[in-house]
Amino acid sequence: MKLALFVGLYLLTTVAIGLFAATRVRSTTDYALAGRSLPLAMVITATFATWFGSETVLGLPGQFIQNGLEGVVEEPFGSSMALILVGMFFARRLYKMSLLTIGDFYRRRYGVSVELMCSIFVVLSYLGWVAAQVAALGLVIHLLTEGWVSVTSAMIVGTIVVLIYTVFGGMWSVALTDFFQMIIIVIGLFIVAYFASGMAGGVEKVGEYASNHDLYKFFPENDFKSWMFWISAAITMMIGSLPQQDVFQRVMSAKTEKIACYGPIIGGVFYLMFASIPMFIVIAATVAQPEMAGKLMSSAPQEILPTFIKEYMPLWLRILFFGAVLSAVMSTASATMLAPTTTFVENVLRNIMPLSDKRELKAMRISLIVFALGVLAYSLSMEGTPIYELAAMAYQFPVIGAFWPLTLGLYWKRSTTIGCWLSIIVGSVVWGVLSFTALGEEFPALLGGFLASGAAQIIGSLLPIKANRECVQTWLENKDKYMYELAH
Repeated sequence: MKLALFVGLYLLTTVAIGLFAATRVRSTTDYALAGRSLPLAMVITATFATWFGSETVLGLPGQFIQNGLEGVVEEPFGSSMALILVGMFFARRLYKMSLLTIGDFYRRRYGVSVELMCSIFVVLSYLGWVAAQVAALGLVIHLLTEGWVSVTSAMIVGTIVVLIYTVFGGMWSVALTDFFQMIIIVIGLFIVAYFASGMAGGVEKVGEYASNHDLYKFFPENDFKSWMFWISAAITMMIGSLPQQDVFQRVMSAKTEKIACYGPIIGGVFYLMFASIPMFIVIAATVAQPEMAGKLMSSAPQEILPTFIKEYMPLWLRILFFGAVLSAVMSTASATMLAPTTTFVENVLRNIMPLSDKRELKAMRISLIVFALGVLAYSLSMEGTPIYELAAMAYQFPVIGAFWPLTLGLYWKRSTTIGCWLSIIVGSVVWGVLSFTALGEEFPALLGGFLASGAAQIIGSLLPIKANRECVQTWLENKDKYMYELAH
């Protein structure tokens, strides 16, 4: 119980930091974007910590030890590439528009109807993502208390802790706790990897095991079907993460345009580097304790790493590791709770009722509580589903319904509202047909929906109709104002 006590103190420290950050919140811009004042270091840690969550520390190692690099192409490779792509192609243009949410872009570019639909796609995508963090919190707390606290009760406790500091401090709390938590993550995982390597007989032994079990295999078999499913897995988070509010908030929270661009690129590179550490540790655990790993491999591979640490590491190292795990999970959970609620209030609720800045801030906090309770209920109903699967499922919605309107809206002046609606409808239909019929066994549903969505938007936007001409004309007349106006 000493371990649980130390981790409990860590949780209280995190809450205290988050509540301290809440003293900076005076407006919705402070709450949603930290006043657009974050320096480069905090943007890097915020983008890094967004992805470095339960699926990285718990879900990813289990998936990797079973399927090798080919099985983890969507995470961490896809998600790290998403951050790099955001910094290279999206951050500069979006930062100049001074938007509060990603949904604001859809309203300015295409009108309220597309804003509402794309915002709904974005909000729905967070159910699985946040559920993965809640599930991880439940698993870790359950293990720490040696079963004294059930997984269900642990999920409830973890959700309440994250909710407390996020509901008060918003993005300021997220950014400050992320900075603190990233330090814990990096130090903790490096030291654990060093000790695990020693227990396994050295780095060479770990590498030898990975090589003998073909874990370094990254690309699929050389046939059309295998490549299509590999590409579909790769784009799930690479493309699905681009039109997401949590990534957008970190970019828009930057102090300057350059920081908005460099922050996610550096954060993405760091993320890919550090995501390899849990994969290394789980191989070392398997080499050092083959009987323990063998028992969990088929039934609960995501428990191999935390079980190895809990049963075979000294107390101080267990404290450091589980502190790092909780840091990773809580940082991602807080960000992914905040993102959909700000999108809902700004892009859905504001279209239903007028909101002053004060009322909007209150609405964001209330919506955050409601969303967190909804996700908790969803997580409890999905209890037992692998964390990696929960996280991966989350990003299918924006791949089909939000990516093409964003990308073509930024880079193609002919993109129109009619094209967006055709893109959403056709992409969703194709995805649905492939998902719920035997055709999906021959061609991946996500990739089919993605390609159909893009083709439909181009075709729909090129239709020689009055609505398309008016949409293009309106955008050209207002483009300069939208791209360069600064929010006050």
